[in-house]
Amino acid sequence: MSFAQPIRTLAVGYRGREKSDDSYTPTPYDVSGRQMKVVGGSTSVLLAKGLASELSAGYVEVAFERHPGGFPDGERYVRLLGSVTGEHVILVQTTYPDPMIVELFLLADAIRDAGARRVTAIVPYFGYGRQDKRFLEGEAVSAKTLAKHIAVDCDELVTMTIHNPELLKTFPIPAHEVSGMPALGRHLKSSNMDFLLAPDDNAVRFVKEVSQITATPWDYLQKERIDSYTVRITPKKLAVKGKSVAIVDDVISTGGTIATAAKELRSQGARRVIAACVHGLFVDNAEGNLKACDDVIATDTIQSPHAKVSVAPEFAAAIRALD
Repeated sequence: MSFAQPIRTLAVGYRGREKSDDSYTPTPYDVSGRQMKVVGGSTSVLLAKGLASELSAGYVEVAFERHPGGFPDGERYVRLLGSVTGEHVILVQTTYPDPMIVELFLLADAIRDAGARRVTAIVPYFGYGRQDKRFLEGEAVSAKTLAKHIAVDCDELVTMTIHNPELLKTFPIPAHEVSGMPALGRHLKSSNMDFLLAPDDNAVRFVKEVSQITATPWDYLQKERIDSYTVRITPKKLAVKGKSVAIVDDVISTGGTIATAAKELRSQGARRVIAACVHGLFVDNAEGNLKACDDVIATDTIQSPHAKVSVAPEFAAAIRALD
């Protein structure tokens, strides 16, 4: 028995169905005579609508507030405003901030109860993905915990630029990673950047991918993390004097690493410095730290004033490639 089966059996029990796990067998998204519908969580509406447009699919609106302001204690509320019976539904919802995780589960449950034949969860930013193993006895493996709950109502998961792609192999449902670097690459290619920089060796794989798209030279810095807020970068000679440089990373959280890298670039004569990431969290003093850059670019996996690049085309391609 697979890991997914007891989870599915539990979900079937909740609904009072007398169906086996076979009722959840995925079917191709473009089955003749069937339509696809897209549903977006409250923090992913723009991306979901963009995806619906890319796929020429219907978009189902959702009511998120039962009355103005929602529940007084902040509990989430969702209600589908269109039919999804018999449809393959693409549910788009990022998991940041934390209440969006609850909203994701509520939407998935509502969609399945409304009679969807297949539910594909697109989680643009997979929060809690950094705790991908048990470092100390008694710890929860949060990435796996989240995946198990998604598996209750969803047939597969598609996410973007996850912390550890190998983790997806342990999920109880088929899980796929989509790279967000092509979207950044398209934007940076049109921005006439002279040089790309990975702020540490962990970001080398990202800057390499962008470099292949932009045909721009790149390098990387060596970073030592002192704590969650402080990093130390080993000085290194970079060929950036008088050049426009983009610092490329997967996530910008507090912006501390980016600020340190930007200051190093300035000290070596870089003419212009921008920061580019897939997932822009921008927490704590991020906006202050990022003043070290001339511009900040993020994708719309998380909505923010810096979300200037859409990854809808990347997710559309991934949906078309599903079995």
